[in-house]
Amino acid sequence: MLKRVFVAPDPGRARLRFAARAVLGVSLAVVVCGLAGHSLVGAVTGGLAALLALFTVTDATVRGQAVTTALLPVVGLPVLAAAAVLHDHPGARDLTFLVVVGAGVYARRWGPRGHSLGVFAFMTFFIAQFLQATPGQLPELSAAVLLSVLCAAAVRFGLWCYERRTPPAPAVAPPDGIGLARITTRQAIQATAGAGFALVVGQLVSAERWYWAVGATWWIFVNTSSRGETLVRGFRRLLGTVLGIGLGLLVAVPLNGAVVPSAVLVAACVFGIFYTAAVSYTWMMLCVTLLAELLYGLLDLLQPALLALRLAETGIGALGAVLAVLFVLPVTTHTVNNAWIRHALRCVHACTAEAAARLAGDGGADPSPRVAELEQLLGRVRLALAPLVHPLNPMRGRKRRARQVIALLDDCAREIRGLVAVAADPEASHDVRLTAACWRVQAAVEALTDGTTQRPAALAPEPPTTEPALAHLHGLERALTELAKPLRTPPGSPLVGA
Repeated sequence: MLKRVFVAPDPGRARLRFAARAVLGVSLAVVVCGLAGHSLVGAVTGGLAALLALFTVTDATVRGQAVTTALLPVVGLPVLAAAAVLHDHPGARDLTFLVVVGAGVYARRWGPRGHSLGVFAFMTFFIAQFLQATPGQLPELSAAVLLSVLCAAAVRFGLWCYERRTPPAPAVAPPDGIGLARITTRQAIQATAGAGFALVVGQLVSAERWYWAVGATWWIFVNTSSRGETLVRGFRRLLGTVLGIGLGLLVAVPLNGAVVPSAVLVAACVFGIFYTAAVSYTWMMLCVTLLAELLYGLLDLLQPALLALRLAETGIGALGAVLAVLFVLPVTTHTVNNAWIRHALRCVHACTAEAAARLAGDGGADPSPRVAELEQLLGRVRLALAPLVHPLNPMRGRKRRARQVIALLDDCAREIRGLVAVAADPEASHDVRLTAACWRVQAAVEALTDGTTQRPAALAPEPPTTEPALAHLHGLERALTELAKPLRTPPGSPLVGA
């Protein structure tokens, strides 16, 4: 697990820059809040608001990111006000919290912006519970949120806007339906039900720290689409929390809130959250848990008993999420995986068509954006198949077929990248055999995505070729033909069933 974090590829050092910029932005927000005369509670609120502004905003363009960042206080401040005003009205507070949970998950139907605003709204309510915010603190906390979002924006769009020098990432929409067939609708209902369970049981365990259970349920649902993904994420969250609590006993408890070393470790935790988020949810949760422990230490609230309570509440939240995805409008892993795989295969065809048009002399054809989209889709396929390739999955046949699908899709991506590189060469010329090969690729993709049991036609032996583009197309055909076996399994033994 440690090797996966520090040896994982980091093209262009994107994760490193992402994490370093976060430390700069959060640190600036805390310093500005301090200079503005805010209390420690205000500074903590500001730091967390800056962290969220830098972490959750994922629009494809810098302009889109700026708009979403500007909307964060518009969504967050009313939620903060509601949480503070309802502090002494538990019934209304709890119902409002559940409404925020459901609305926050449902907002994902509007893409990255909806997701960012939903997360910020939920976390604003959560932070108010974490800090036990009261109406008298509302002016200070609101000012801290505004100042910190401005600081985060200044760093992101001014001091360190590295996105301006890189092409925008394509927006990859999740497969979805309408009504209750829409995954976001089902997940909103599931998350609300799971959070309701976590809230009730969490309050039975602790009348003061119950919100940790609701938070655990919420974050388990983030970036998941099926019950399999949610179960795996719940396991990883619990594991990361256990490891973080163990580390906290060794580090945070002995520090006992000492300001300078705690501040240094808080910065390290912020770096760790951003650096590990893309490669290991377990490590990210370890950093989140240690960060929370250090903040409790600074607030003079940290005790070993509190860490045990944190673990118990996280377990309750994970159980709430598991029960919700199993029994409330379940979204099967089979449904989601097949949708993402079909999405990726259609992108393979689109890449091939653009590259072939470029080779035929069409100067307007540009397969590069399609390749970037394919890379994102393959990452999403790996995430969707993660429940099947997880070490604890006892179904060896399905695990083996899932690994085969991932390997063959990686082969497709490799051949596509080679084909696009050839197409980008101005000296490359069109070969009439490319047209026939492209038609065969299209037929193979259609056979795999049309929802029937039709198999791609078996390949006739191809004569050796020294033409690079044709060689890549032949390799792509072979990979697509071999995909038919794991994808066309009998109904009683689906590749991606759950």
